[in-house]
Amino acid sequence: MNVKHFGINKKGRDFVVGDIHGCFGRLKDWMVANNFDVKKDRMFSVGDLIDRGLHSEDCSKWLTKSWFHAVRGNHEQMAIDMLNGEWGIKNYLMNGGAWFVGLTHEEQRCYIELFEEMPIAIDIETKDGLVGIVHAECPVDDWSVLESKLSGDMKDAFKEECLWSRFRITHKVDEVVDNVKSIFCGHSPVGGVVQLGNHFFIDTGAVFKGGFLTVVQING
Repeated sequence: MNVKHFGINKKGRDFVVGDIHGCFGRLKDWMVANNFDVKKDRMFSVGDLIDRGLHSEDCSKWLTKSWFHAVRGNHEQMAIDMLNGEWGIKNYLMNGGAWFVGLTHEEQRCYIELFEEMPIAIDIETKDGLVGIVHAECPVDDWSVLESKLSGDMKDAFKEECLWSRFRITHKVDEVVDNVKSIFCGHSPVGGVVQLGNHFFIDTGAVFKGGFLTVVQING
């Protein structure tokens, strides 16, 4: 599944969290401090749950929670590609993948099954309009085009852009993407939330010294 749709949350709040990179303790602390109700609220993620941080293995627990939903990040994709022989072990180790490399093959396969189920994009209905989530950025100027391209003949090449591109933030592209109210992305570390058009970049470096975890409410 490359795009996953969610209807409006009629019971509680919806949030989106930036790149976690194994820092699940920070997210737990935020949830307690903000009275997150697992029976009513939903937590969405821009991906990169794993690597670099101390508790990457906990991603399996979070990905099976009914109220937690994440798009695939480039780090989940790196793990998939490494196991399939498309990404070198040395390169993955340099990007924080030691925890994964150290697992048995059987354990690695269990994680890969979860990662392969993660969609490339998510959209959520809210009373104010549609909210999109993609790890790196939306490479086109219309959200409906993104959805169609992710199911088209060139979906693999287009998927790479959704997972890896930094064109918008590097070139300060502030054009609005049509047919979506806002788009939340991670991937590119920033000192605080950066808005470009209707893109919001929220990877505030939770795993790095001086960084922090950003969580944004997207409804209500």
